[in-house]
Amino acid sequence: MGTTRLDEVRTLFLADLESAGSDAAEVEKVRIAYAGKKSGVLNELTATLRELPNEEKRAYGQALNALKQEIESKLDGAKKAAGTIVRPGTAKIKGEGFSAKAAEGTDKIDVTLPGIPVVCGAEHPVHIVRRRIEEIFLRMGYDVEAGPEIEDDWHNFEALNIPPDHPARDDQDTFYLRGGYLLRTHTSPVQARVMESRQPPIRIVVPGRVYRRDSDLRHSPMFHQIEGLLVDEGVTFGHLKATLETFLHALFSDDVKVRLRPGYFPFTEPSAEVDISCIFCGQKGCGVCSGSGWIEILGAGMVDPRVFEAVGVDSDRYTGFAFGLGLDRVAMLVYGIPDLRQLFAGDQRLTRQFA
Repeated sequence: MGTTRLDEVRTLFLADLESAGSDAAEVEKVRIAYAGKKSGVLNELTATLRELPNEEKRAYGQALNALKQEIESKLDGAKKAAGTIVRPGTAKIKGEGFSAKAAEGTDKIDVTLPGIPVVCGAEHPVHIVRRRIEEIFLRMGYDVEAGPEIEDDWHNFEALNIPPDHPARDDQDTFYLRGGYLLRTHTSPVQARVMESRQPPIRIVVPGRVYRRDSDLRHSPMFHQIEGLLVDEGVTFGHLKATLETFLHALFSDDVKVRLRPGYFPFTEPSAEVDISCIFCGQKGCGVCSGSGWIEILGAGMVDPRVFEAVGVDSDRYTGFAFGLGLDRVAMLVYGIPDLRQLFAGDQRLTRQFA
């Protein structure tokens, strides 16, 4: 009974193919009906093979394979006769019209036409600024370090002398995770990790992503920082001032003025806020500097002895300084970007300017 069904299908196929003639579209319809991958008759016949008794399967399988080969062969012949071209991976057909163009030579490719332009990528402005800062400090003898973005409370807060009642540890400022972990709120935990695992002298800069619960024109829940740390014997506040002036002059220009104001950070003592003269108005007063002629650029200070004690560094023998600044803020200043959110919007109109 199985082979009888195969004979019936063969007869119907030959009749349908003859009716299609040289019409490319009709030939394609026949192909789909009999050899289509989803609903072709050959698929149904193959499924029938599993239902037959074992003693009939061999003969049926041989006859089915012969039928498949015959159908495929005759379909190929019909396509050529109809001038049908099927592109690999598609069912799009070009029939007699295409054959006529090919015969006339009117389908030739004009190699003198301009090609399709390939849009090249470009460095993100934050990455450009990060690379520039890294290069400055590498020339000054610093190493570039990295650390985990998912931190524990000890390295993010305790080791840095940030007390339990400090506002930065509130849920409204910090992204807390399960198991006592959190998304680091600054890159300073890497400083603590390096001091735990390495004996002075230490000279490092630490760039990376940090996270805080904040979002507006000048703040983002995820942003970029770079921090520096130097620990050695005999390090003074004068060394810190000289280092920052060298760095800021290299980053902006030698004409930029630098001033330090008293500040407060839990992990440094004494601490300072560092300003530069406004690079937009030359201290004449503008909207960027709010008319003051100065722009706050970073925070810095001498490493608090309590931090040294927490990470096992002898505070009687060693001193050091640390500083940190926001890479996104520097990118906004250097390239005149008014809205922090533009840095994270993924708009290629911004990044293509840096190609």
